[in-house]
Amino acid sequence: MSSTEKITNQIEKDTSFLDQSLRPLKWEDYIGQTNIKDNLHILLKAAEERNHPPEHILFYGPPGLGKTTIAHLIAKETGRQMKITSGPAIEKVGDLASILTNLSPGDIIFIDEIHRLNKMVEEVLYPAMESGVLDIIIGKGPSARTIQLELPPFTMIAATTRIALLSSPLRSRFSGGVFRLEFYTDEEICEIIKRSSEILGVFAEEKALIEIAKRSRHTPRTANYFLKRCRDYAQVNKEDLSIESVKKALAMLGVDEMGMMATDRALLETLIEKFNGGPVGLKTIAAAISEEEATVAEVTEPYLLQLGFLERTPRGRIATKKAYEYLGFDHLDK
Repeated sequence: MSSTEKITNQIEKDTSFLDQSLRPLKWEDYIGQTNIKDNLHILLKAAEERNHPPEHILFYGPPGLGKTTIAHLIAKETGRQMKITSGPAIEKVGDLASILTNLSPGDIIFIDEIHRLNKMVEEVLYPAMESGVLDIIIGKGPSARTIQLELPPFTMIAATTRIALLSSPLRSRFSGGVFRLEFYTDEEICEIIKRSSEILGVFAEEKALIEIAKRSRHTPRTANYFLKRCRDYAQVNKEDLSIESVKKALAMLGVDEMGMMATDRALLETLIEKFNGGPVGLKTIAAAISEEEATVAEVTEPYLLQLGFLERTPRGRIATKKAYEYLGFDHLDK
C-alpha cells in the first residue's frame, strides 16, 4: 500500500471523530461553498414558507469537501430527522422498502455514495422520489402481483464522488438541484483549521495554521487530519505548535511543501527519469511505480493535474515543465 493510500485510509478512519467534534452545527460556521449555501438558503426558505419538505438534492465532488456535513446542516436547520445510509448498504429492494416505509412525514434520507446503488434498487427509487409511492412485487411467476404503498412526504439528499456513474434518470429526479462542491482556497482552509484548533483546545501560531493549509490539498478533511497529527507531534515532543513543529510533523508523514506525498513524487520522478517526461500510458506508469491503475488514476493523478505538474493526453501522461522545475530536473523543450 502506498503512502498516499495509507494517509487517505487514516483520514477516512478519523472521519467519525471529525464528524462528531469538528462538524459545523450552523450555517455561519460552515466556511466556503458560498454559492451552494446561497442556493440552499432560498430552496429551504421557500419550502418552509409553503410548509412542504425540501425537494430532493444531490451533492457531488471529490471526497472530504463537506457533502455529508451539508446534509447534516440541512437536517438541523429544518428541524427534520435524518436517516443515514449508503449505496453499498442497500443491497436488495427490501432494504430500501424497509427504510422508506419507516420514514415519518418530512423526514430526510441521506444516501452517501449513491453511484454504488444496485440497479434494481434504483428502479424502485424512481417512483418513490417522483410520486411518493413504492411499487413492490409480491410472489413469483404467473401469481406475482404488484402492490403500491403510499409513502409519507420526504426529502432525499444524496452524495457521490463519481457523478458520471449515476444514470441520467436518477440524476433527473433531484428536482431541488445538483450541486458540485469546489476545492477550498488556502484562506478558507486556514479559517476551517483555526476553528478546529479551538474546538480541540490546541493553541497554534498563525504561521503554523497557514503552513498546514498550504499542504492540505485544498481539502478540509485532509487539513483537519494534518492538524491532529501536528498536535500529536508537538505534544509528544513538548513543543508549541509552531511552524517549525508543523514542518517536522508533516515531513514525517512524507508531505512536502506542495502537499505532495511519496507516491505523487514517485510518479513524476518515474515519468521524468525513466520515460523522458512521457507520454506514457496508465498501465505502464502504474507498473513502473508498483501501484494499481485505479489508485494512480483516482488517488494520485487528480492532485498532480490540479497542481499543473501532469497532463493527460490521448497519447498518455506527460510531466509538465513546472514539474521538472519543482523536482530540480532540467527541462529540454521537445
